[in-house]
Amino acid sequence: MFIRRDLHDLSIILETVASYDLWIWHAFFGLPGSHNDINVLERSHLFANHAEGCAPTANYSINGHNYTTGYYLADGIYLPWSTFVKTILHPQYNKHKNFATAQESIKKDVERAFGVL
Repeated sequence: MFIRRDLHDLSIILETVASYDLWIWHAFFGLPGSHNDINVLERSHLFANHAEGCAPTANYSINGHNYTTGYYLADGIYLPWSTFVKTILHPQYNKHKNFATAQESIKKDVERAFGVL
């Protein structure tokens, strides 16, 4: 998740990975100027390492399928990487509505971590 603070024409974007318990797993400060989320993502050490196959290990199972790398909640603007789980903009079915509600709840936890910062 990124936060952009504009002060006149300058901005600094903070990229953070946080969990529901306010634990900040990753923070990337800097990049003054007119950068957007995609430009910051291209300069992120976390995602550069992930793209090279050097992701932190995370073991979990979903529907009988075992996974070994984590995933990140993201908005629709981000690249179609398998590590990004994007928001369902207009969920039609109950399954999709439940997923979108759960994802929004988790995104609020991350925003809460920003508030604490």
